Amino acid sequence: MIGTNFVANYGEEIAMILFGIGFANLLLQKNLIKKIIGLNIMDTAVYLFLAEKGYISGRAAPIVVNGVQSVEAYINPIPSGLVLTGIVVSVSVSALMLSLTVRLYKRYHTLDLDEISSRLKKEGL
Repeated sequence: MIGTNFVANYGEEIAMILFGIGFANLLLQKNLIKKIIGLNIMDTAVYLFLAEKGYISGRAAPIVVNGVQSVEAYINPIPSGLVLTGIVVSVSVSALMLSLTVRLYKRYHTLDLDEISSRLKKEGL
């Protein structure tokens, strides 16, 4: 029987499942593009988790409207700010990883990490 906490916290549970999928993808895949996709799935799971923890049902965005300045009327803006900052950093990291992947492909003509590693060992690097 599923408890009420399980149903009430479905957003956090989905975030944990997504994180696990991304982590498994990051560990088990040999293709560099698939590893980057796994890392992006993990990033998205963290953002979903932070958004779920920062949201309080029945409260509004932290923008003062109609003179209401009570703290109990608004959600906490810190998780939203962390998510926005994280998205910016994630896009930058993804762009860097993709550009490095393109450079590796131009040099080794493969995206298989094991193949690239064996060629590096043959080159003595």
